[in-house]
Amino acid sequence: MKRNDFILIAIILAIAAAGLIYLNFAKKSGDMVVVKVDGAVYKELPLNKDTTLEIQVTGGGTNFLVIKDGHAIIEDASCPDKICVHHRQIEKDGESIICLPNKVVVEIEGSKQNEVDAVAD
Repeated sequence: MKRNDFILIAIILAIAAAGLIYLNFAKKSGDMVVVKVDGAVYKELPLNKDTTLEIQVTGGGTNFLVIKDGHAIIEDASCPDKICVHHRQIEKDGESIICLPNKVVVEIEGSKQNEVDAVAD
């Protein structure tokens, strides 16, 4: 590899790092935690109020959602792999925690709804 190859690789890595940093800081904090079970809304909770919710799913499964200090996390679940339990806490608009075995989705939503730019006939 030549000197110019290293310069090109450094430039590409710098652009990728800048993009990741921008995307991380451009997200806005959410206002609501929306819990869906099997695609249907189960409960909507404010993100700024500390809450613990036991989510009962069909088939006897449970997930325990904890909202504390503006973050939401699945503290415990009855699923065998517990990927949702090991997921990091979420707080920004558009972030989610998904438990596939129990069909539970925990999403963060902002208060501002998407505005329609135009309507096509």
